Amino acid sequence: MPIVIIVEGKNDRSRLRRVLSEDVLILCTFGTPGTEQLELLKRQAGDKPVYVFTDNDASGKKIRALLGDAFPDSEHIYTRRGYAGVEGTPEEYLIQQLEKAGLEDYILYPPPGMEFGL
Repeated sequence: MPIVIIVEGKNDRSRLRRVLSEDVLILCTFGTPGTEQLELLKRQAGDKPVYVFTDNDASGKKIRALLGDAFPDSEHIYTRRGYAGVEGTPEEYLIQQLEKAGLEDYILYPPPGMEFGL
C-alpha cells in the first residue's frame, strides 16, 4: 500500500524525493498548518499510512504536534539536531531514518560504489 509522508516545505519534499520512489505521496504543510490546511492534508492522505518528517527545531516540533493530533496513528521520523532541517540532512542519514521507520520498500538506494548525493 502506498504511503504518505508529510513535511514542512517544498525543499524538504525535493530532498526526500531524491531517495524515495514515486509511489510515495509527499505532502507539504507550507509552514504551521491551520484548520483548513490540516483538513486538506487529511483528504489528500485518505486512508494511507501517514509518516511525519519535520525539522528538529521549535517550528518543526510545533508542526509535528499539530500533525500528531490530526493524524493520531501517524509514525514520526526524526532528523538529527544540528542538520539544517530535512532539506539539509545528508541523504545517507535520511535513508537510515527511513529504514528505521520500516520503509525499505520505498527507498531508492544509490548503485553500489556510488557516493550519496552525486
